Amino acid sequence: MGLYTSLAVFLLGAVALVVPSGYSLGAVMLLLGSFVLLVRRPELRLEKRDAWVIAAMVAFAAIGMLEAWWDGQGTSGFDKPSRFLLAIPALLLVMAYPPRLAWLWSGMAVGAIGAGGWAGWQKLVEGAWRAIGHTYVIQFGNLSMLMGIFCLAGLGWAVVQPRRHLWVVLLAAGALAGILGSLFSGSRGGWIGFPLVLLVLYRGYGRHLPLRMKALAAAAIMLGALLVYALPQSGVQARVHEAFDDVSRYASGESRTSSVGARFEMWKGATQLILDKPLTGWGDNGYQQGMQALADEGVIDPGVLIFDHAHNEFLDAFAKRGIFGLVALLALYIVPMRLFLRRFDSPDLEVRSLAVAGVLMSVAYIDFGLTQVFLAHNSGVMMYAFWLSVLYGTLRAHEARSQVR
Repeated sequence: MGLYTSLAVFLLGAVALVVPSGYSLGAVMLLLGSFVLLVRRPELRLEKRDAWVIAAMVAFAAIGMLEAWWDGQGTSGFDKPSRFLLAIPALLLVMAYPPRLAWLWSGMAVGAIGAGGWAGWQKLVEGAWRAIGHTYVIQFGNLSMLMGIFCLAGLGWAVVQPRRHLWVVLLAAGALAGILGSLFSGSRGGWIGFPLVLLVLYRGYGRHLPLRMKALAAAAIMLGALLVYALPQSGVQARVHEAFDDVSRYASGESRTSSVGARFEMWKGATQLILDKPLTGWGDNGYQQGMQALADEGVIDPGVLIFDHAHNEFLDAFAKRGIFGLVALLALYIVPMRLFLRRFDSPDLEVRSLAVAGVLMSVAYIDFGLTQVFLAHNSGVMMYAFWLSVLYGTLRAHEARSQVR
């Protein structure tokens, strides 16, 4: 079973963005494999902290399903929330039969290199304006960024391996490719939180590095950022200028339906709906009806009615599911983040690398959620739910084995 979970976790990363719905393959394998728990009944040794993670996943799923029921969304409304329930057996499977860390980190690196390479082909060879992959362009770019920063977290594991030079090169290549995939997609929302990513990496690893190495890393980051911005082939400069232009045209009243302007309109509308129903929210169908009414009254531009969510994870949850929906969303991100943070001082770099990756995932999703409702998309739900199960379950299993030894 350890080999089985290793293969599943490898595929969860390696094919996530390079084949249609690739992020589901490893997840389905983990779910199907969890049936072995009913037969073998391994001792899991669950602790209170494990219950907190599971409770956060259950609460988010339950509130989403409750909204779908009373809002009359039918069975389709249960689809995405249920993925968090399905990820719980996968978590238990990983705790019982943890994957080999070499398979986990190599899967992330292969997936990031594949995503970045494909994005580069679309952008530089095919001449696409924005690399889109097999998912919506924003999802592709942000998930490519996520895979890249996962590889940065894995460097802590790589440096203590027997073949550390090979592993460092592979994961560094994965980090570079994943980040380039995001840049080639032009998905600006994933770039906003990158300083926070660097802060997490510094908190996890940087404090233990010599001053000279810190200075070299800071210089390399600054040089890389300037180079990416200066090269027109990256598309970054054009996208940044476009954002400033959108803000200027919105402020002057020239356009309220540009990429940035439309978000401002949706956020204004969602805020008004929150003020009207802060406790229960409007539900998905009610949200759309409420936005239509605001457009009819001239509060928001009718051009934004083509969107069925607020393009902000937190405003959308609050507007549709009320204060309970917002709290459940925050718990889904913050509860695991706090538990992972407790392992940032672990002397075991293999444990610490998993903890850093776990915190980075929550930070990244919070960042993505500022300008997109990431959990409204199947790719966003599957990647968060099952990578949370894998990272947390693997960390707990690794800690348990260390205590036994």
